[in-house]
Amino acid sequence: MKIRNIIAIYSLFIGILMIGMWSMFILTGQVPEMVTKPAEIMLHLLAEFTTAVLLIGGGIGLLKKIKIGYNLNLVALGMLLYTLIVSPGYYLQRGNLAFVCVFALLFILTLVFLIKSLKKEYEIKLDRLSPE
Repeated sequence: MKIRNIIAIYSLFIGILMIGMWSMFILTGQVPEMVTKPAEIMLHLLAEFTTAVLLIGGGIGLLKKIKIGYNLNLVALGMLLYTLIVSPGYYLQRGNLAFVCVFALLFILTLVFLIKSLKKEYEIKLDRLSPE
């Protein structure tokens, strides 16, 4: 499988997972900040959902070899890196080490895929131009 497809599938998977996770948390009332810190959580959710949508868009763009897909995916992976640095603090304070470990693993994977994307830029873009 080509690196472009692996990165695309990862981006799609994480984007869909983020939307699913936050939707479940919101629908089941597991976001107490909606009451205690509504402005802060709404902006956080805006950032999370924007990241997820861009990951999905970038993943689709890479799979369909759309010209903007590569750049969109780079931005989305960068946004994901930021959220994977910031978000574990919430779970660390609550003593939820399992979530912290998941975030650490995802951080490493995202960093690897971001570096691979930058190193293989020519290959990924050239692949867009070649027929399958």
